[in-house]
Amino acid sequence: MKKVGAQLKQGSGPEMEGRPLALPLDHIEEDPGQPRSAANPGFTAHSLAELAASIRLRGVKTPISVRHHPDRPGRYIINHGARRYRASRLAQLATIPGFIDDDYSATDQVVENLQRNELTAREIANYIGRELSKGLKRGQIASNISKSPAFVTQHAALLDLPEPVALAFNQGRVRDVTTVNELVTAYKAQPVAVTAWLGEGEPEITRGAVKLLRAFLGEKFGQEEPVVEEGRAGPAQQDAATVDAAPSDTGHRRWRCGGVVVLHQQREGILLLGRRPSGEGRAWIRHVDGVEVEIALAEVQPLRLLGAGE
Repeated sequence: MKKVGAQLKQGSGPEMEGRPLALPLDHIEEDPGQPRSAANPGFTAHSLAELAASIRLRGVKTPISVRHHPDRPGRYIINHGARRYRASRLAQLATIPGFIDDDYSATDQVVENLQRNELTAREIANYIGRELSKGLKRGQIASNISKSPAFVTQHAALLDLPEPVALAFNQGRVRDVTTVNELVTAYKAQPVAVTAWLGEGEPEITRGAVKLLRAFLGEKFGQEEPVVEEGRAGPAQQDAATVDAAPSDTGHRRWRCGGVVVLHQQREGILLLGRRPSGEGRAWIRHVDGVEVEIALAEVQPLRLLGAGE
């Protein structure tokens, strides 16, 4: 303890001003209220092992920030630098360079991590939720973390998602906040159709996939249509890929196909089966950006069926 005290005392002298202290790792604790959760990608074993290897080779180049522990004299709580702290312990160091900053808040932690893009959308939303519960306005929160009000609004929406969208988000199938909000917009317009689409169990829901879904929702996906029974002709404008969802004579459930996703000139689009082309061998497609074009069928590559549920 005398050696440690001497180090800290020396570190606070005029000759050491502006230089970090050598803080004993055994005297440092992580902040239990820090915004990053245990599931943060930066805390994976692989990520920390890589950082530990770098620290063994080059040391800790960026000092951490700590504050005095309010209840345990001689100990510190991390403001920021939890990854460097954990990796330093893995590297079996005794000390870590750091600065003491007692004027540090949860908002400062969020700002520091946001600027390094180390917080997940869920962690940002949880922080915003806590601040809202304290009575802060969204504009004030945005100002505190140096982000736009739209950023705060987008993430606050993650706190109250429709159940099917929330399930996909919590399962990690969709992570991008913009994609989640686009899904919510689609769900509000066509809840049954979007629920069925989410239920198909795609492991990862990309922004492009949601754009395709929304583009097709504008056509006929999820709308109630006359059912075409096998072996019987339907109306001229009936989607040729739509069949009865009731059990067939063979005991198998029939599937309602919402459309065909195709690749045209390296861009995905949806084949518009209900729109009459100008001649044989041609068809209309709608690209993700909503632009509809008539093309030759020989120019497209079928990718997958867009289901409307089972």
